[in-house]
Amino acid sequence: MAPPIMLLLLLASFLIPTQTQFQVEAKDQAFTSIVISQKGLDFLKELLVTEAVSSIIPLQIPQIKKSMRVPFLGSVYMVVSNITIYGIDVGSSYIKLGDDGIAIIASETTCNLSMNWYYSYSTWVAPVEVSDEGSASVKVEGVEVGLTLGLEIQEGTLKLFLKDCGCHVKEISIKLDGGASWFYQGMINAFEEQIGSAVENSITKKLKDGIVKLDSVLQALPKEIPLDDDTYLNATFVNDPVLSNSSIGFEINGLFTARRKPSVSEYQNKDSKALVACSDPSKMLGIALDEAVFNSVAATYFDAEFMQWIVDKIPDQSFLNTAGWRFIIPQLYKKYPNHDMNLNISLSSPPVIKISEHNIGAIIYADLIIDVLDENGVIPVACISLVIRASSSVKLSGNNLAGSMKVDDFSMSLKWSNIGNLRMYLIQPVVWTVIQTVFVPYVNSHLGKGIPLPIVHGFTIQNGELLCSGSRIMVCSDVTYEPSDSHNLKWFLQSLSKYTHAT
Repeated sequence: MAPPIMLLLLLASFLIPTQTQFQVEAKDQAFTSIVISQKGLDFLKELLVTEAVSSIIPLQIPQIKKSMRVPFLGSVYMVVSNITIYGIDVGSSYIKLGDDGIAIIASETTCNLSMNWYYSYSTWVAPVEVSDEGSASVKVEGVEVGLTLGLEIQEGTLKLFLKDCGCHVKEISIKLDGGASWFYQGMINAFEEQIGSAVENSITKKLKDGIVKLDSVLQALPKEIPLDDDTYLNATFVNDPVLSNSSIGFEINGLFTARRKPSVSEYQNKDSKALVACSDPSKMLGIALDEAVFNSVAATYFDAEFMQWIVDKIPDQSFLNTAGWRFIIPQLYKKYPNHDMNLNISLSSPPVIKISEHNIGAIIYADLIIDVLDENGVIPVACISLVIRASSSVKLSGNNLAGSMKVDDFSMSLKWSNIGNLRMYLIQPVVWTVIQTVFVPYVNSHLGKGIPLPIVHGFTIQNGELLCSGSRIMVCSDVTYEPSDSHNLKWFLQSLSKYTHAT
């Protein structure tokens, strides 16, 4: 039965407790923490109870036989077969977290069954066998189902195991149809205890089998989640889940890495911490992303040589001809009169992102090379080093964390020149214009797309809030669920099988 652990898988996709701070002492590197509050668990539980019922029914129960001797009738043989649970109505359910694990309880549950009955007997008076048969409807009421699950991390993946499981039937009633059912009703009622026991055993077995399958699903959770063709998120779980009486917390590595060129993490000696704290206790979940996550994205794209581009169009196109520079860099115009130009901008090192309570700052180191276009090719004539100090803002765009940046200030220096010394104070206004009209819009076009948050398909962040604190960005949110043919819980479970563990 997929649902109970879907509950736990979905834990690994949502987040955060309440006003109380949730602290986990990391034994390994974790840069993204996920915590689901009781409200979030209750929301998931309601969805999953529906999925659980649909995965159980129809449930076939083995046939039951019974023989007895009845005064005046003699030997009586009775069989109920084709016993099928076709409907389950859960009256109430709840999920409880504690030191013993995750307890899921469903009570006041009603099960509707159908079955066939057969009855035969022969007497000593006459050697004639009398038989009859028909169908019956059975109503089982007051069913209580409970299971306690344990969850731990093994080699970077989630491991689920069953600690306890049980089912108890309180009351059962049987109504016969067909044949001389009114005559046999009393005798068929003798099956009540056996039918009740069979229901208990069948549901319990179904739950146990489901947990084993769900553990296999957890083991198949991908350790790498692709961001694009070249970059993936390290989704390895770190440290065991931490359960309190009102939330469950997970940690994952959370850093981004290039597939083609994996690099040694710069954050090897960084103390990781899993602190998620939402000021609004009514939020279902929360995600805390350390600044190292964003720095890893920047470093990955830098290593992949994606952070460089040629500027051949600007608002004032005259500055892409040496004539536009004749009063700023006279020797450039003198050496290459009326030549078209390009500006080759490339980052000289990965941007450095710093997150504080009141600001998300970035320092960008770039080289701007002035290229002259000649009939023989491109001629680099000078290189200017830039140090750009920017501030950023973030926002939620669907299930993505998007952003934008603005430049606070910048400094520049001449790195090398083939045309002699340059008067930097004359060049600075032009470079500022290029930064503001070309560089910033280009960067914001990519930041606006954002990076995906770890949310399962079909679920959408709603009424999300963003907080910055202690080198982290935290998302506090509710979620909605919209099932579709391609994005539903069953699809999610099936789709996990296509992923393999990272090697």
